[in-house]
Amino acid sequence: MEDLLRPIYQERVDNPYTLGAILIEKRRPDSPITDNFDVILLFVVSTAEVNWQEQHYEFNGKTAVMHTITENLLREWIDTSGYRKAVEWIMAGSIIFERDEYISGLKEQLRNFPHKKRDLRKAMEFGKLLKSYTEVKDLYMSEQYKDAFSRMVHSLHYLARLAIIEKGYYPEMTLWNQVKKIDPEVYKLYEELIESNEDIAKRVQLMIIAADFTISRRAKTSAKHLLDIMETKSNAWSYGEMKQNPSIRPYELDLTAMLNYLTEKGIMATEKIETKAAGVYQRKYLANIEES
Repeated sequence: MEDLLRPIYQERVDNPYTLGAILIEKRRPDSPITDNFDVILLFVVSTAEVNWQEQHYEFNGKTAVMHTITENLLREWIDTSGYRKAVEWIMAGSIIFERDEYISGLKEQLRNFPHKKRDLRKAMEFGKLLKSYTEVKDLYMSEQYKDAFSRMVHSLHYLARLAIIEKGYYPEMTLWNQVKKIDPEVYKLYEELIESNEDIAKRVQLMIIAADFTISRRAKTSAKHLLDIMETKSNAWSYGEMKQNPSIRPYELDLTAMLNYLTEKGIMATEKIETKAAGVYQRKYLANIEES
């Protein structure tokens, strides 16, 4: 198959800006990883006018897609889970070209999953988990049990990704198969929610209790990325200051949920700053050193 496609991609291989290329073949009749194309060609370039280009081809009754992406965009996808398939493409793909062992080095980095990048991903998943879990409780209290159940499934997905990242792995598309091997405790929660004989309302109620304990136990380590940033200065942070920090931007939409939860659990402390309005104070935050 590679030989058939070589005339199409050879020009990109010869381009000095091309850092590497991999090929991923469809292995099953239904293949989410390849979007049901028979083959994917992924080219990583150092620079381009467009960050991501996609071209589709047909040959001998088969289909192919060629992705050309910049190194910066690929790094962003990997660090923030912006496009989860990219990690699986790199890990599962066969190297057909690389400059200075670029793809080999990238595969090795993904296998190692550096702690700094791991902390960022944990904070991102933790923020999504908190927001989703809060919605579960609100829906349950409103007696919207089917919606609460659906949202709880989403919450457990975030918890599963968080558990996988904690163990030093990137979450895969076959998430629950991966969790079953890596974190049986979280997998058991999912089984209990999905397979229990209790009615939906009771299942959600029991899972709220179980999830509350599990989330609380992980809170400090999951929020390490945020807490480390806050400890870079001795005085308290306003919400606006945090949102302006570029390191927090990947999870800024979930920042409020994180701040409220961490404050409630005593992992974060608050300060009240007087304003011009009598009895109205601005709230500022700082990592609770004594608790940490």
